[in-house]
Amino acid sequence: MITADQVLTGRDALLAATGHHPYARHALWHDPEARGWRRDGAVGWLLPPEQGPAGGALGAPGPALDVFAGLVADGVLREGQWLHLPRADRDEVTARLTVARLDEWDFLWTTAAPPRQPAEERVVRLTEADHPALAALIEESFPTTTSRPGDPRIVDWYGIRDGDRLVACGADRSRGDVGFLAGLTVATDRRGRGLGAALTAGMTRALAARYGLVALGVYTDNVGAIRLYRRLGYTGTEPRSSVHLG
Repeated sequence: MITADQVLTGRDALLAATGHHPYARHALWHDPEARGWRRDGAVGWLLPPEQGPAGGALGAPGPALDVFAGLVADGVLREGQWLHLPRADRDEVTARLTVARLDEWDFLWTTAAPPRQPAEERVVRLTEADHPALAALIEESFPTTTSRPGDPRIVDWYGIRDGDRLVACGADRSRGDVGFLAGLTVATDRRGRGLGAALTAGMTRALAARYGLVALGVYTDNVGAIRLYRRLGYTGTEPRSSVHLG
């Protein structure tokens, strides 16, 4: 049972409660009947199981954790599910929830086209015929990513070739009215040559023309990538903690 200052029903009500925050627009893209709540400076929601995370929140982390701890106690949430929550201290999270894994990352966004990058003209949209090359590159250079050929969340793939070889790739996982970049990687023997900047800029430019707002997620310990994204205009920031329930 959710103890809340206000129960919120529907995507429109939740977006209004968050001030149409870019993260909420991204997370609540699909479910017009989403259920949520407002409590002590936090706005949270539950999501259908087919969307991936079981729920999320924006605002004050403490009240959000209290509500989700209650949902775990009531059996609404269970082991193996995960939540995308406002950044919280690890001890604060583990005091309320049984945690199998806790990841800290930043949701970054931009509303402007990036500065033009050298080699950006080499960025091309890929096709299904490129899936074997994509799979090989990802396995070699970014094996921990969840963005893979055949993933239904992916709208398009983009890449850079060196002759016949695919040396960089990224997934367009846009949804709703927010463009979203994921799975960006460069072949290990081609790093340090500006290909990551070219790929990110090219994809951002393409999606900004389509959506007006483009976002991506990056782990907080990936300092080099964060520096690059800032340079390309990703100045909007929402610190996140992903909690995998144990």
